[in-house]
Amino acid sequence: MRGGEACVIPRVIPRSRREPHRRAHIDEAPALADNRAVTLSFRSLRWLTPPLLRVVVSPYYRYRHARALHAVRVGLAMLVSILVTTGINVPNGIWASVTVLVVIGGLQHHGNIRKKATDRALGTMLGALVGLLLIAQLHAIGSMPLTYVLMSVAAGICGYYAISSAGYIALLTAITICIVAGHGDSTIDTGLWRTLNVLIGIVIALAFSFALPLHATYSWRYLLARNLRDCARIRARITEGLPLDIEAHVAAFAALNTRLVKLRSLMPSVAKEVDIPLKRLEAIQRVHRSMLSALEMMSTSAAVHPLVTRNATDDAHAIRASLLQMARALRFGSESRAGQRLDRPVARLGGQGARASGGTPDTDLPGPRWVAQWFAEQAEALRALLSDTESQWHIEGDAAARAQMRRPD
Repeated sequence: MRGGEACVIPRVIPRSRREPHRRAHIDEAPALADNRAVTLSFRSLRWLTPPLLRVVVSPYYRYRHARALHAVRVGLAMLVSILVTTGINVPNGIWASVTVLVVIGGLQHHGNIRKKATDRALGTMLGALVGLLLIAQLHAIGSMPLTYVLMSVAAGICGYYAISSAGYIALLTAITICIVAGHGDSTIDTGLWRTLNVLIGIVIALAFSFALPLHATYSWRYLLARNLRDCARIRARITEGLPLDIEAHVAAFAALNTRLVKLRSLMPSVAKEVDIPLKRLEAIQRVHRSMLSALEMMSTSAAVHPLVTRNATDDAHAIRASLLQMARALRFGSESRAGQRLDRPVARLGGQGARASGGTPDTDLPGPRWVAQWFAEQAEALRALLSDTESQWHIEGDAAARAQMRRPD
């Protein structure tokens, strides 16, 4: 060694002392692998949870996947009815499952539930009572022909009321009579067990009816928003001199009219859910229908009478902006970041489309311009109606959530 340098001798660890550490690492390997697997599974669950929560919580996702959610609801209700009747060993438990299908199978919108729940309970009680009375009279009198006649009379009475406003009650009454009494030859014990099964099915069906229901108000809003977006698109094409060809015209207005008919069927449920007078919804429907009629005439005559003047173009852009404003408010809610306030008109219409006295378009305008102005007037009337009823159909979230998402003024 050279002077001043120290000799460093590496420390050698005996093999016997290294073996325990190696064995410890080998023993810990399966545990580490299990921990990694658990971590990966939790990461997968975290990755899958947001989409599932969006489907379950978001009104729009529930609207888009309404059939799938309803299928899951009916399937789970059927499973619960089977488990309950089998678990407590109830005789004739199949009738609980039949009742579940009858009650919940066609029920979807939340607006139907409140009225249907009362109708179900009343129809079931009436049917069970009549069925037990039929069984009792058979055991007292012993005449099967008389029992058949009485059952036919009861079915006829239910059929008479089935085509009236109490049709659902009458239908469930007749079905429950057949479940409880059969053809009149059931025993009292069998009738009582079947009555219990029907009541079990009613309770299960009611419980699942209120599980993640699809509000008719959301369906009504989304369908109307879709129509308004399509109207804005067609109106923009007319303004740009690119009218729809015949096939596209027929397909577009067939879709618009189909959604218009669906909106009509949703109106009674919407009125029950948010307490909007049915006459107000009728007014919105009438103005919407008038808009579609005017737009169809404009689309048909666009190739013959194009709107090329500056004022008409400015008005068309304002109308399109107003339609999109209404669509966003209906789709997202006006208090969300994506929505827009309906109480603030986008622009005031003017130019050659100015309103004449009496609230109608100027009769001196050419036919296509008159129709265009009538469309603009109806769009503004629809905006006013939606603005007046906004506090009722805007049902998202609680006040705190809305305050956090409120658009800055």
